[in-house]
Amino acid sequence: MKFSKIWRPALALLLFLFLWEGLTRFLEIEPWVLPAPSLIMKEMIEVFPSFTPHIISTVKLVLIGFTFGILAGITTATILHVFPKVRETIMPFLVISQNVPIIVLAPLFMIWFGMGDFPKVLIIAMTAFFPIAIATLDGFGQTDRELMHYMKMMGATRKQIFFKLQLPHAIPSIFSGIKIAATYSVMTGVVAEWLGAQQGIGVFMTLSASSYRTPRVFVAIVVTIILSLAFFGLFLALEKLFTRWNREGVEK
Repeated sequence: MKFSKIWRPALALLLFLFLWEGLTRFLEIEPWVLPAPSLIMKEMIEVFPSFTPHIISTVKLVLIGFTFGILAGITTATILHVFPKVRETIMPFLVISQNVPIIVLAPLFMIWFGMGDFPKVLIIAMTAFFPIAIATLDGFGQTDRELMHYMKMMGATRKQIFFKLQLPHAIPSIFSGIKIAATYSVMTGVVAEWLGAQQGIGVFMTLSASSYRTPRVFVAIVVTIILSLAFFGLFLALEKLFTRWNREGVEK
């Protein structure tokens, strides 16, 4: 990323932190109500050794759930694309499923599947599933019709058309869905940990909030944001790697 594209948001963030720091000091706001950024940073340095296991636990949980969400989303989109009648039957149910709040499903999953990691993994996978499935399905539908017609004229089978034309051209859309789901998955993992876990950022946040240790709550929020940005950046880099052929074709 070029410096010219990041200096403005970086400057805005610094000004926001400076204003936040100044107001908390000028108005003498109690730290348990709203801690200053400097106090949050100091608290982060102090608790980081004991906080690290919580971060690792959440990252593992999110990686497992997100991987299942990617696999389920791409597989489901492929089936719905290959079988239009199945898509007409199943699609309304997929849309309806997204109108059920995760915060409602989470306690039910805890009752049905116990207090282990499986219900939390399932919640994360469900959160990632829908945007990936919809983006992948849209990507398949945006394949160049002229190229499809040309391949059919050349005698290509449906399997060849899918793997050599439709799937490669859907990769940018697939990664768009994955990037959206990546940011949601970290937040969902933290929320899922609120409902019962031994370790994790959500557990750390809940314990800190219940004891009015507000700086630690903000530490958990900052780390959650950093992890979300890291996940987004990871898949942004993978997208550039996998779509390099497309950019090279455009440049030529």
